[in-house]
Amino acid sequence: MSRIRADKFVNSGATGAPQLTFGAEVVAGVGLTGAGGINITGVATAANFVGNVTGNTSGTAGGLTGTPDIAVRNITGVGATFTGVLTYEDVTNIDSVGIVTARTGIKVLAGGINAVGVVTATSFSGDGSNLSGVESGVANFVASGAIANGQTVVINTDGTVGIVTSSSSATPSIGSPVSFEKSNILYTSVVYDTLNNKVVIAYKDISNGGNGTAIVGTVEGSSITFGDSIVFADATTNYVSAVYDSTNNKVVIAYQDNGNSSYGTAIVGTVSGTSITFGTEVVFESANTQFIKSTYDSTNGKVVIAYHDGGNSSYGTAIVGTVSGTSISFGTAVVFESTTMGNHISSTYDSTNQRVVIAYLASNDGHAVVGTVSGTSISFGTPVTFDTDSSSSISAVYDSTNNRVVIFYNDAGNSYYGTAIVGTVSGTSISFGTAVAFNSYNTNPYATFNPSIGKIVVAYTQNSAPTKTGVRIGTVSGTTISFGSAIEMYPVSFPGEMGTAYDPDTNQVVMAYFDYAYGNSGRCQIFSDKTVTTNLTTENYIGIAAEAISNGATGKINVVGGINSGQSGLTTSQTYFVARDGSINEYIDTTPPVVAGTSISNTKILIR
Repeated sequence: MSRIRADKFVNSGATGAPQLTFGAEVVAGVGLTGAGGINITGVATAANFVGNVTGNTSGTAGGLTGTPDIAVRNITGVGATFTGVLTYEDVTNIDSVGIVTARTGIKVLAGGINAVGVVTATSFSGDGSNLSGVESGVANFVASGAIANGQTVVINTDGTVGIVTSSSSATPSIGSPVSFEKSNILYTSVVYDTLNNKVVIAYKDISNGGNGTAIVGTVEGSSITFGDSIVFADATTNYVSAVYDSTNNKVVIAYQDNGNSSYGTAIVGTVSGTSITFGTEVVFESANTQFIKSTYDSTNGKVVIAYHDGGNSSYGTAIVGTVSGTSISFGTAVVFESTTMGNHISSTYDSTNQRVVIAYLASNDGHAVVGTVSGTSISFGTPVTFDTDSSSSISAVYDSTNNRVVIFYNDAGNSYYGTAIVGTVSGTSISFGTAVAFNSYNTNPYATFNPSIGKIVVAYTQNSAPTKTGVRIGTVSGTTISFGSAIEMYPVSFPGEMGTAYDPDTNQVVMAYFDYAYGNSGRCQIFSDKTVTTNLTTENYIGIAAEAISNGATGKINVVGGINSGQSGLTTSQTYFVARDGSINEYIDTTPPVVAGTSISNTKILIR
């Protein structure tokens, strides 16, 4: 027969090819086989199903309804729609011609995701600590001119980038005056702290009871900024003289303490940031001590203080100080001039011959004497006369390029002209060449040596009309000295007593003084032996080249937030600045400062 139909059929094992059609229920105890299959017009219920399911017009098992448990080996076709949860025991490959979309995200366990194409995300969540090969703080720019890896760059008006460049001329320049003390001051003394790259100015603050006061300055290009002033002596002080102890990285200030019987006193200062702290005052001369001048013996690591000893007929006297921590101790005072001293004294250190040279006025003559430090004491040779005409306003300086001591002074025998004379130290004595006038007016000189150019910078006040202040550069040759043209320093008026110091980081000279035109207030200016121009500004600096880029090519620049690894010799955890020539330095070379970033190792800097 071709077909068997029954409302109810019980069969323990029907076989054969014909098809069985049931209108109601089929109960199969053993199984039904046959090529024709079973056609059920009602509902087929099974506890389990094994084999392929086919049917309906799509050729799939789309007719299945309810909640069947189906084990699926492969799903093929145009698409599959699931209203429940599709759970995979294991997935080794998903082949999709479109986008695989996850409703709430894809969680990837230990296996990870391996993408040979581009992975694009609108956001990322997590600390990213284990990410590799991901660049941040990097942007691509077209180079205008070749750029080396690690060079600082600026953005041009056309959108290209180029290196920071500078050019200089031989024309000296002086920055504008900057006030560091608005009240009346005297006895300005200036030193440069090479460890902290800071200027320290010590002075008598007349408007604050004459207290000994110090302030820390930061040179910024052709200008300078200051922190708060700090009192180091809560009493009237005179003859303030400061030196920098490069062995111990301390500032030592010597002064007359009117709050303690005008005794000679010294104190040690420690610079931190834009401030300075002080140890305890130490008396080095228990008598009226005047006209104090200090110098530093870098060979022996000692401070040498020269002064008039009022307790010993105002003889010229010197004493050696040794810094330890935030204090200083002294050896025995030694007399170098056994006559009553005049009111002018200066000292310097000849590092080649390892000798201290003290220039001073005694018996109306200009004298110089050579001292040798040994331990905590000092011995002297015989004083030598360099001028017989009541020299005053004496300023001694050592020229390390030519190994000469140069003494500047006001020559009373020649209309008080500003004059200089070159001295040569030999053993414990000194000999002099011929005096040279550098300014044909009544002059008070203040000299500093600039080793970057091997020349002496002398700032001076011109006391006779026309009253003004100038700077000249002196060049030593043999036993003589010549001078360049005068550069007017301050055209409105002239300042009083000056203190000067060389800044080895910017190769400039810092000049501090009290200004008559501004109520004897403290003012400061920066002198440079050249004029520098640069294309660098705070607005156009964008970062550091992350790679070498040829002219016209597109390359990577580390911008803000990026890390540049093309550096060397950095000090970790330091702020670095971009200089006018494009170099990266710990000191400030521009006004206002241009920050390069913070070093995170000796070769890497975080751009900020």
